[in-house]
Amino acid sequence: MIDSRLLFALSASLATLPLLARTASAQENYEIQVYLSATAAPRTTLFELHSNFTGSGSTLRAGRVLPTNHALHETLEITHGFSDIFEAGFYLLASENPGEEVRFVGTHIRPRIRAPESWGLPVGLSLSTEFGSTDAKFDANAWGMELRPIVDQQRDDLYWAFNPNLEWALKGPDAGQGLRGVSVNPSLKLALKVRPKYAATSDFFLAPEWELNIGYGLLVAGRGDENILKVIFGRRLDF
Repeated sequence: MIDSRLLFALSASLATLPLLARTASAQENYEIQVYLSATAAPRTTLFELHSNFTGSGSTLRAGRVLPTNHALHETLEITHGFSDIFEAGFYLLASENPGEEVRFVGTHIRPRIRAPESWGLPVGLSLSTEFGSTDAKFDANAWGMELRPIVDQQRDDLYWAFNPNLEWALKGPDAGQGLRGVSVNPSLKLALKVRPKYAATSDFFLAPEWELNIGYGLLVAGRGDENILKVIFGRRLDF
């Protein structure tokens, strides 16, 4: 369990592998997060608001899809722990684009299962799947799916997590393309505990029931949105 100490964290989202075609994903810029292997405790529900602002994005429509420049994406995520190793999340996605009113984007469902502690593995392991629908103004593919293996480890004050994400379209112009329609978006997080109570940080765990995460994204390689400011604010409740 993550204690109440603050963390100094460095998160990097690596570029799509060049050998695989890039698919437009409704997941992008709505929920920007490197997952931990741990799942929500049984009978615990986490409410999170993801706010992501795209400072530099596309400025022209791509068919029916709206440009992303200066778009503000808001996502409500509700995650409930059903057992010691299984949780399920539900997402409501919305977007406010320049010159457009606030629009409902779609819904996603995310079941996730983890390896039990009784296995005695040296690293944490879990597998998350996410699928759902998206409005055609925000993604040419009406239905998409993500498969996210999660590997992480806590070694003294150092924590690392690696998510080699796979995404593909289930319905739309990129569906049925085989490997050409799959995008690989690996992401990595390194976190170092620096002080028991006070620090300049990007991850804040001020109390077990509260969460605040702040991050800034730059485009390292390839094409896509950049200068993205993200804020995640969460509250955990026990039932």
